[in-house]
Amino acid sequence: MESRSIGQQDGPYAPTLRYRDGRLYLTTTYFHLGTGQYPEVKIVVYTTSNPYESTSWSDPVIMQTSGLDPDIFWDDDGQAYMSYATIGIQQAPVNLTDGTVGQPINIWNGTGGRNAEGSHIYKKDGFYYLMISEGGTELNHSVTISRSTTVTGPYNSYVKNPVLTNRGTKEYFQTVGHADLFQDKSQNWWGMALATRSGPQFEIYPMGRETVLFPVYWGKGKWQEMQPVRGRMKGPLPPKSKRLPGSGPFYTDAEHIDFSSGIPSSFVTWRPQWRTPSLFQTSPQGHKQTLCITPSRANLTDDSTFDPDNDGLAFVARKQTSTLFQFSVDLLFSPEVQEEEAGVTVFLTQLQHLSLGVVNLVSSHGKLTPHLRFRIEASGKPGIDTPKAKVLPIPSDWEGSLIRLTVSTPDDKTFAFSASCTKGAATKMESSVKPVEILSVVEAVLSQVRSLLANT
Repeated sequence: MESRSIGQQDGPYAPTLRYRDGRLYLTTTYFHLGTGQYPEVKIVVYTTSNPYESTSWSDPVIMQTSGLDPDIFWDDDGQAYMSYATIGIQQAPVNLTDGTVGQPINIWNGTGGRNAEGSHIYKKDGFYYLMISEGGTELNHSVTISRSTTVTGPYNSYVKNPVLTNRGTKEYFQTVGHADLFQDKSQNWWGMALATRSGPQFEIYPMGRETVLFPVYWGKGKWQEMQPVRGRMKGPLPPKSKRLPGSGPFYTDAEHIDFSSGIPSSFVTWRPQWRTPSLFQTSPQGHKQTLCITPSRANLTDDSTFDPDNDGLAFVARKQTSTLFQFSVDLLFSPEVQEEEAGVTVFLTQLQHLSLGVVNLVSSHGKLTPHLRFRIEASGKPGIDTPKAKVLPIPSDWEGSLIRLTVSTPDDKTFAFSASCTKGAATKMESSVKPVEILSVVEAVLSQVRSLLANT
């Protein structure tokens, strides 16, 4: 597939994980906008017997069909079926070894809501249950279900659909949909879904769509009963334990990153870093326990000539996982050319982000000197009167010292930015912005990250 893209929305969408005979199967859609009339859409499948080891995953098997939100179901005879969304929900027998696909058929169009998608099939008590989402990913998002006595249908809709939704409510959690079901070791049924912490106003939800967990009661031969998604819920959770395989911090833990073990796996870059040498080096000679970032030509907004394969982007990010947080980075930076910049950003999209950085600008005396600059990129949100950038010269008592750049959230509507000198200089720069207009989106399809950046 074509890998070059100046847009950030190319990539895998809606992965689903399934387990069979000692192996995990991850199936997903790879989406590429490209330059043609239609986007390029491919379904790929990866497998592993050890999900905690990155190198154990197989190369992708590219399926000989296209569609959105694919899932795999194995019938009692071992035949694998794949369901996916095109116009309605399609289903086809598949070979997961070579990617061949049999004749697809339409098995259900949902209950009348737009965008029937996110299909999953389960077999229980002699019935095949087909669960989907419909209504779009915004405030009308909902989960509906049907069932059949054969895997290929016909599927009959449940009279009490939707079985899960928060549409038409004043709940804090909205856009509930795209659900999946599983059983724990005690045979309790659970569901997972996507939701936004936005309220019905659907304006401020900087963490985008998040995963929520809810109990499910599924009696013998019955339809599923799903507990509505609320701020406080009850269910048969297992005892709390941190004795789990894998590595990395728990999401509630504070993190202090010194890069002594490289870049943490919880950090992400714009695209896989194929460049040699890399833009990112940890603990280079003479600078132990640091991350050295080589500035890239392109900045966060980039331009029409940006080629991520060859240009690279000096951007490393950590996904926001808490409404209230404080994030800071100690920066040592000596820019040499005009507009060379390094700093922190609150990043939603290429055209919607906030940043505070150290940047080389011409001073009032006509010389290139480092400045602090806070600015807002909001061209992706039409009709917004974007404030002008705030620029201040670096105070003289900061020279040669680490500069601490901080982003925090004093409440659930504000991002506060500040800059200070780590050696205790008296001067401090502060700025804040309420992102209700800058960082809101029409559809909850993106996630918020707080990040480090460097660009020339």
